[in-house]
Amino acid sequence: MAQFYDVTILTVRPGTHPQALEVLGKSLGGDPTLLACWYSDIGVVNQILIVRATGDAGATMESRFAALNAADPFGIAQYITAMAMDTYVSFDFIAPLQRGTFGPVFEVRTYVLKPDGLAATIAAWRNAVPARLKISPVLAAMTSVTGVVTRFLHVWPYKSFDERARLREKAMADRVWPPPGGPGHLASQQVDIYLPAPFSPIK
Repeated sequence: MAQFYDVTILTVRPGTHPQALEVLGKSLGGDPTLLACWYSDIGVVNQILIVRATGDAGATMESRFAALNAADPFGIAQYITAMAMDTYVSFDFIAPLQRGTFGPVFEVRTYVLKPDGLAATIAAWRNAVPARLKISPVLAAMTSVTGVVTRFLHVWPYKSFDERARLREKAMADRVWPPPGGPGHLASQQVDIYLPAPFSPIK
C-alpha cells in the first residue's frame, strides 16, 4: 500500500546547522508524525531534510500554510535562506518508513524523470529491488506529487562511508543494480549524503 510523506528541505546559512538543529530538536521533538530530521554532509550542503508521515492532505496543507505565515518558521527563521515543502508517495512495494537505527549514513538520491518515465521506473524497480535487497536495504523510494514533477527520491542507509562504497560496488559487480533500463528514463540526478540529527526518530 502506498504511503504519503511530507518532505521539507530547509536551507540554512553556512555554518549554522548545529544551532538550527538544536532549536528544531525542541520544536519537532514531540511531533508524533516526525520520521526523520537529517542534515546534509556531502552534496548540496547547508540543508536540513525533514520527513513526516501524512495521511490527511488538508491537514498537511494547513500545517504548511501556518509555517509560511509564521513570523519565525520552525523557530529558526534567523538561519533559513530557503524552504521547500512537498508531498511524496511511496512505491507500493517498498515498506513504509519505520523509526529506528539504520544509518548513520543516508544516501539520498533525487532524480527528475522524463515525462513518460514514472511507470517504466516503477516497473524496473519492482523487478530489480528483490535482488538488490539481498545486498543492502533501501529505506525509501517515493515520487513527488507536488512541486517539480516528476521527481523520484530514494534513500539508502549505510553504517559507514566505507560500507556504502563496498556494497554499491558489489551491487554493480553482481549486475543487480541499477535496474535494467532505469537510467534511460532519467532527465537529471542529484546525490546527497545526510547524517541524522540527535533527535531524529530514524538515525
